[in-house]
Amino acid sequence: MVILFDVLARLPLSVLHRIGILFGWVTYLSSGRYAARLRENLRKAGLTHSEEEFRKLLRANVSEAGKGVLELPWVWRRPLEKVLTGVKQCHGWEHIEAAFAQGKGVIALTPHLGCFEIISLFIASRLPITTMYRPPRWKFLDTLMHDGRARGQTKLAPTDLGGVRQMLKTLKHGGIIGVLPDQVPGNGEGEWAPFFGRPAYTMTLIGKLIKSSNAAVVMCSSERLPHGEGYALHFAPLDIDMATSVPAQINAALEAVIRTCPDQYLWSYNRYKVPRGALPPDAVREQ
Repeated sequence: MVILFDVLARLPLSVLHRIGILFGWVTYLSSGRYAARLRENLRKAGLTHSEEEFRKLLRANVSEAGKGVLELPWVWRRPLEKVLTGVKQCHGWEHIEAAFAQGKGVIALTPHLGCFEIISLFIASRLPITTMYRPPRWKFLDTLMHDGRARGQTKLAPTDLGGVRQMLKTLKHGGIIGVLPDQVPGNGEGEWAPFFGRPAYTMTLIGKLIKSSNAAVVMCSSERLPHGEGYALHFAPLDIDMATSVPAQINAALEAVIRTCPDQYLWSYNRYKVPRGALPPDAVREQ
């Protein structure tokens, strides 16, 4: 697989995206469970007003999901300086620089939108960043993912208490950390908060880190440009009111970003699952 990724990484991004469209449809048509979850999450998000609009968005999302897989060799295995040439537009980077210049820690929130893998590499090419890393089950994928992410000025922290302490230490020293805010946390590490009109178990870690470090929060997203032209990165400050639910505010901000480019969000992800041992949202409301 490593050799295959190295071969694919040599292809132009436009070619990989065309192959990715085919891969996306093969996956969608061959996996009923994957297809059903994608359709359910997309339909219940309420982003369309007619069946025709829904089907158009669904078709686009199937293609974009395939592109997301086939662009990984290009992002992970090409030399970093060549990967960064794929960033054709960058909006709002000054918000990261301003917080960093003030000596404040920065929490960079990166949703599963577009080519989210390129965001930490872009930041790490300019400033140090620490991100959490959980090794996948497959050894070959661990090698590809670890080596692909641990480049530039990137440090990887384990997804355990030691990793959380490392992230907090980074923030207190005015550094930058990267967090995937729409990833379902384990039992006891989140709370139910609305996400596109449905309760989603959402991490409370972000609020705890803000409270302990007074860090700035910046929403970071990557938009995949058409025809394999590259990517547009967007950075926007996020003001958090610590007197109200931080997970709810994070989800609302995520919704706003996703609505700008809904066809590129990872709707197939099981965002609404109940973590093992956690009470479902109905049971929590009854308490």
